[in-house]
Amino acid sequence: MQGAIWTFLLDHLDWDGRGDALDIGCGSGALSIRLAKKFSDAEVVGIDSWGGNWEYSKALCERNALIEGVGDRLTFQKASAASLPFPDESFDVVVSNLVFHEVKEVSEKQSLVREALRVLKSGGRFAIQDLFLFKQVYGDMDVLLGAIRGWGITKVEFVETRRETFLPQALKLPFMVGTLGMIVGVK
Repeated sequence: MQGAIWTFLLDHLDWDGRGDALDIGCGSGALSIRLAKKFSDAEVVGIDSWGGNWEYSKALCERNALIEGVGDRLTFQKASAASLPFPDESFDVVVSNLVFHEVKEVSEKQSLVREALRVLKSGGRFAIQDLFLFKQVYGDMDVLLGAIRGWGITKVEFVETRRETFLPQALKLPFMVGTLGMIVGVK
């Protein structure tokens, strides 16, 4: 299932593959690696705050990238999604998968979306997938989309991942991935 979710996210990324990409919350590096494999002209940076409840690390990501043959176009660094260590408009693409709801130091999750879009270049593409329909975390989707448009985003749309057939019916419950969706667009 996890591979299908990553493929679904990347299939919604309308990008020519040239430039720099950022994967926020890269975990083991799997999405970063898929991104680098799909877009062979891209340079990819994966960030994560490894530790805590997860057994991932920078070394694991680097090893996985080497095994997959893309280690020369991938770099990984420890950083928080709440405060990305990059200047404004640093990347042509920003992706993230099932991360923002896990960022404990930020209660206002909209701020994580805004921070992700801050480092995206004008004209850059984004695909961010999370539990966006979990109203206790993100509030009303129309309000979130309105806020994103207010930040100067040229195009944004919401995709209800939870309705996709690759997700087993048993996982579509609200407390599992029944609130899963993706915001995609252009800055």
